[in-house]
Amino acid sequence: MCQAVRRRLRLSGGTELSFITAGETSKPAVVLLHGFPGSANYFREVVPALSQAAYVIAPDLPGFGESDVLPLPSFPAIGEAISALLDRLAVGPRYIYLHDFGAPAGFHVAMQAPEQLLGLIVQNANAHRSGLGSQWDPVMAFWSHPDPENEAASTAHLTLEGVRNGYLGGMPPDVAARIPAAIWEEDWRVMQLPGRMETQRALVKDYGNYVARFDEIADYLVRWQPPSLLVWARHDPFFDLAEVLSWMQALPRMEAHVLDAGHKLLETHAAAAVPLMLDFIKEYPAR
Repeated sequence: MCQAVRRRLRLSGGTELSFITAGETSKPAVVLLHGFPGSANYFREVVPALSQAAYVIAPDLPGFGESDVLPLPSFPAIGEAISALLDRLAVGPRYIYLHDFGAPAGFHVAMQAPEQLLGLIVQNANAHRSGLGSQWDPVMAFWSHPDPENEAASTAHLTLEGVRNGYLGGMPPDVAARIPAAIWEEDWRVMQLPGRMETQRALVKDYGNYVARFDEIADYLVRWQPPSLLVWARHDPFFDLAEVLSWMQALPRMEAHVLDAGHKLLETHAAAAVPLMLDFIKEYPAR
């Protein structure tokens, strides 16, 4: 296994990205995009194994982890930052791991250069309206009517308890007990840094623009039919299980696995996910 190295890179606009790399640059790349709340640390249990078969790049998204905050946070801006990072690293064909907030950024990267995409690894990443259950009602009300009351309701999760729920929400107690509190406490510490909470509020609002692109994304998936692996946590409190069927209908050749995990699947089921990802990468090598 190759040693993972944390690096920093200043982009042309002045924003510095912190990211982890591992593996040989001659191998196909796997770009690991985390969600809320979190950082590249989410992938700590899978990076060493994946680096046997791929060149792994795991960035802290701008405004998360050790990466700088963007002047105007949005998912397209995050996607542009990730694209710039890949350009600076001279990354060619790549797999993209989509998780939660990583999905809007990842689709931005994938749809900019569809010929460079080797495949998608989808882990509790929404791209269809079927995944948005009643728990999204306050957020959708804010998108339709962005007044202070609706904004407060849609951002009520931006608390320590909300961050904790991102890890433990909806999970069976025995599975939840496997995640130490230090992990979400570190995420909450980072969210208290300058500009971080403003970033989170901006992304809650901008996610509505991502949802408005679902038809465009559907057309992209139908046209390109990228090889895809779905590894889904069935106890996710944010994205309905119906989303799994929507993905499989959009990508009829998709391989899908539903695991007994919560939203942060890799915190408890990395050992189960790693061989699935390695088999997928080996089945669809660089073309």
